[in-house]
Amino acid sequence: MGGHGALVCALRNPEKFKSCSAFAPICNPSNCPWGKKAFAGYLGGEGSAYDATELKKIYSGPSRKVLIDQGDQDQFLKEQLLPMNFVSVKNDLVAVEYREHVGYDHSYWFIQTFINDHLKFHASHF
Repeated sequence: MGGHGALVCALRNPEKFKSCSAFAPICNPSNCPWGKKAFAGYLGGEGSAYDATELKKIYSGPSRKVLIDQGDQDQFLKEQLLPMNFVSVKNDLVAVEYREHVGYDHSYWFIQTFINDHLKFHASHF
């Protein structure tokens, strides 16, 4: 599914998820080249209903926490992922912990290094 899918599922289905985490997710596909192409092709004008940043703007469910880990050397960070678009949206119901890690890219090693933190994060919400 990927990080963006996790964010969207959690924000669209708050009754099913108590927490959400993602590694280097595409956070605002309506505003990045990959997302614009995919959303136009698959969703037409309905893209904002499946864009995590847009969903955070209108979220009105129970309070939720989100953990996002991102490598600062990720080759997709500036053009495609746009995590700061998601982080900068003000919504008191969605608390985001954003951690940018120096020297990490978009690889398996990045995920391997921080997966334990994500498991602990989710365990703390039960």
